[in-house]
Amino acid sequence: MAEKTAGAGVQSVERVFELLELIADAGGAVTLSELSTSTELPLPTIHRLLRTLVALGYARQLPNRRYALGPRLIRLGEGANKQLGSLALPQLKKLVDELGETSNMAVLDSDMVVYIAQVPSQHSMRMFTEVGRRAHTHATGVGKAILAQLPDDKVRQIVARSGMPVATDMSIGTIDDLLAELELIRKRGYSIDEQEQELGVRCFAIAVPDAPTPTAISVSGPISRVDDSFATRAVPLLRSAAEAISTEFSGL
Repeated sequence: MAEKTAGAGVQSVERVFELLELIADAGGAVTLSELSTSTELPLPTIHRLLRTLVALGYARQLPNRRYALGPRLIRLGEGANKQLGSLALPQLKKLVDELGETSNMAVLDSDMVVYIAQVPSQHSMRMFTEVGRRAHTHATGVGKAILAQLPDDKVRQIVARSGMPVATDMSIGTIDDLLAELELIRKRGYSIDEQEQELGVRCFAIAVPDAPTPTAISVSGPISRVDDSFATRAVPLLRSAAEAISTEFSGL
């Protein structure tokens, strides 16, 4: 009897995480009927689990009756991001020591990227991206590196929900242009933020392979220093750092 109860408990945990991931994949809010069509779980089971999640603060019901991720998940996510960021710091520091420019790591969080680790350049003139900052995927080196790992349909869904604001004259403003850029990134293996967030700033980024959540690292700085010769040195070092970070993640 005890074994049966334990098995049922494990199954309930699996179902809870399945629902949370479905809500996240839907952009953070979803209806009960949408959940029922995305899973084989019976509707009464979905409703019961959602009531429990809402009561615990891991989900919430919006005025329009849609279910969204709850505020208690924020603390868990921040803790996980800090752990991932701390594992990457030695490699980010190595990039700064070898290249002299600021290095960052970011993860995909819903439909945006959030910067979770950084080692700043010692130069007085550098890019000031803070840990915890959220940014659109289409206008960042790390964001485009992450999007290039996803199927085009998923990219379209993310952009449809988040929009494509144009921060500078260099920013990508249409989904077709973005998809073309992502295909180029897949072929060459790295992305470039060509003054798309901030005029005068260039960034090179590479996705971290086999990361537990979509992740990328980057080096960035003023275009006067981050030029073609910089790229020749930076890309191999970024690739090596990404592989080393991936190895660290595999031990989690």
